[in-house]
Amino acid sequence: MMRALKTLGVVLAALVWAVALSACEEKKVTRYEPGKYSGAPVASPWDSPQYGGKQAEWETAIQARTQGQNDYVRIPAR
Repeated sequence: MMRALKTLGVVLAALVWAVALSACEEKKVTRYEPGKYSGAPVASPWDSPQYGGKQAEWETAIQARTQGQNDYVRIPAR
């Protein structure tokens, strides 16, 4: 009886060890092929739904945002 429990314990420990190690597997890495980009598609910032592909409108919005962060423009001179 004691031998059966010891064998069962060893089998359970091996099973737990195998399950624990299976969670540590590395993710597949994208291979690089010279001259080809295989990553995520690159989109321009003005291709968002907000600007609808209008680059000039996006640039105007960025310029207005930049001026809003400029302390020399925000604070009136004395």
